[in-house]
Amino acid sequence: MDTMRIPLLLSLLLPLVAAAQTPPRPEHPQPQFQRPLWQSLNGPWEFEFDDADRGLAEDWGQTPRKFSRQITVPFAFETKLSGIGDTSFHPVVWYRRSFDIPAAWKGQRVLLHFGAVDYHAMVWVNGRMAGEHEGGSTPFRFDITPFLKPGPNTVTLRAFDPPEDRAIPRGKQYWEPKSRSIFYTRTSGIWQSVWLEAAGDSYLDSLKIDASINGVVSFETRIARPKKDLTLAFTIRDGATVVASGTVSGVRDTKYLTAGAVVGNPKLWQLNRPALYDVTLELRDGARVLDRVDTYFGFRKVAIENGRFYLNNRPVYLKFVLDQGYWPDSLLTPPSDEAIKFDIEKTLEMGFNGARKHQKLEDPRFLYWADKMGFLVSSEMANAYLFDEQYAFRFMREWKESVLRDMNHPSIVMWVPINESWGVPNLRDPRQQAHLRALYHATKSLDPSRPVIGNDGWENLEATDLMAVHDYTARGPELLARWKNIEVKPGATLPSHSRGYVIPGFEYNGTPLYLSEFGGIAYIPEGVKVPESAWGYDGVEKSQADALARLQGLYEAIRDSPFIGICYTQITDVEQEINGLLTYDRKPKFDPAAIKKLNDMLR
Repeated sequence: MDTMRIPLLLSLLLPLVAAAQTPPRPEHPQPQFQRPLWQSLNGPWEFEFDDADRGLAEDWGQTPRKFSRQITVPFAFETKLSGIGDTSFHPVVWYRRSFDIPAAWKGQRVLLHFGAVDYHAMVWVNGRMAGEHEGGSTPFRFDITPFLKPGPNTVTLRAFDPPEDRAIPRGKQYWEPKSRSIFYTRTSGIWQSVWLEAAGDSYLDSLKIDASINGVVSFETRIARPKKDLTLAFTIRDGATVVASGTVSGVRDTKYLTAGAVVGNPKLWQLNRPALYDVTLELRDGARVLDRVDTYFGFRKVAIENGRFYLNNRPVYLKFVLDQGYWPDSLLTPPSDEAIKFDIEKTLEMGFNGARKHQKLEDPRFLYWADKMGFLVSSEMANAYLFDEQYAFRFMREWKESVLRDMNHPSIVMWVPINESWGVPNLRDPRQQAHLRALYHATKSLDPSRPVIGNDGWENLEATDLMAVHDYTARGPELLARWKNIEVKPGATLPSHSRGYVIPGFEYNGTPLYLSEFGGIAYIPEGVKVPESAWGYDGVEKSQADALARLQGLYEAIRDSPFIGICYTQITDVEQEINGLLTYDRKPKFDPAAIKKLNDMLR
């Protein structure tokens, strides 16, 4: 071989080798709470199906038993990107992998983070129980410092997700073997990133940011393992420029420290022009930094006033698209950071200004990009389908965890705990009414700064800030006839609906009308393969021109109706549901400029 060519060959191969060794989803999973010392645990894990549920009895968490399969985390075993792609029922699964603690972390406490595990997780480190968590959408972490040893360490996880339990919040995941209608393939076990972080002996446990448009910002922190006389220091930057800084000292061994500042001439977070400020928070013991967290925030205000939605005291027409957050090869887990950004870019290109993340607490990286791109988000969580005491406890806890996870994101402009009476199927029952009302008020108690929709779609009571209605009327003239003469005032009569837009015995509370689902126009571009069970609301249009003509008729009706916003169903096809403006693999069905022209009609 020509030795002169070896350096060139190596220069070509080394990037490929490096790429092959890079774990999937390598970016920091939580940009709003990021420590400088962290390590991804994404990538290959040992894996085992436990269909006989023997693992606990046989102490798989405590013993070094090797599992027979390998899975790529953070992708669920039902997905192609996991390397398994088995969509049959496996309620109990096990994971294991080894890891090393970097030498630079010596003397630090080590935190093990899971972005989400569906549904109940038990975790062991080096054979010792580290903890457990219930809830398929929300993050959890354990301080694993007491369980670590020199050299390689091992983490083992058992996930339990019984598909037949319809009182578990699961969103669009179907409880039957094959997806059908509006329900899709299940996601089981680990489905968001896993990572380690290093922190000091006392460290920041949580952070709440309040930022008003007059430039006042506060940072409320909770301290884990508090000790006497700790200090919280903060630095706020606009790019490379420090615009505010300060410190606050604790009293005795307080678990809470709150700091604040005023930023002069604040730049506001706005649609398409999202000013964001970077923040570094340091927890100090004298001159010694115990913990450092990097985050960011935006100055902005949302409100429902004068029958309109307002952003920073200016009316905005909500032009949302329904986003299920599914991908062909990875289901609920975004395949890459670039894939997340792509979906937002395409949505903006079509003239929408936001998304209703539907029946899914979305990956924090989606919210990060929404924050960065000036994109509005309506946030909801996966609902259950049956009501009982266990459901009520499960859902209330997980919904509160969802709000606390995401409340610092400026892009989120409303909370939606319940969709279409899922989980509360009999709202003539006073207990279910109480549950619906309790969710509204609990959300307000956690975050009074955003509007809350009580029951998105229909069957509302008085506890809602918007009357969010679903109407899949197929043609524009019929839609206009239903809504054009509706008075937006307390006690007014709303159009007929099979479930009723208001619970029987209650009156419309007069809040603004928001058409939070409509359209669902199905069209199959030439050459695109779809399942035999493919469907759309009111059939499938024969041509692109027919689909666009029907869509234009709906938009013209909406323009002349008393809505303050819309949410079109939907951004992409998902499995057999082909109502997307894009195909499932993200190919546009229509010229984006044509969709933008329709959205530009609404003001």
